[in-house]
Amino acid sequence: MNCEKCGKSTHRTDEEKKNLTKRLNVIEGQVRGINQMITDDRYCDDVLIQIAAVCKSLQGIGNSILESHLKNCVVHDIQTGNLDILDDVVKLIKKLQ
Repeated sequence: MNCEKCGKSTHRTDEEKKNLTKRLNVIEGQVRGINQMITDDRYCDDVLIQIAAVCKSLQGIGNSILESHLKNCVVHDIQTGNLDILDDVVKLIKKLQ
């Protein structure tokens, strides 16, 4: 499915989708756990440690997708002469910081 805004999409193998979905499901479980900790009035330090773990997990999956993007999408664009992609990558990396 192409993005309506930019017309681009990224094909991922079934294995890549499976791995990303598995990681996102773990993160979703972590977030639900944090919600339960709040409901249960758990100590602030414990909640904050879990929030930090979720942030690291999201950062990890983001880095994985960025690596794939650079190795596949960006390389393809450069090979086809679209050097504007480099400006897009710089903007993307700045957003991820």
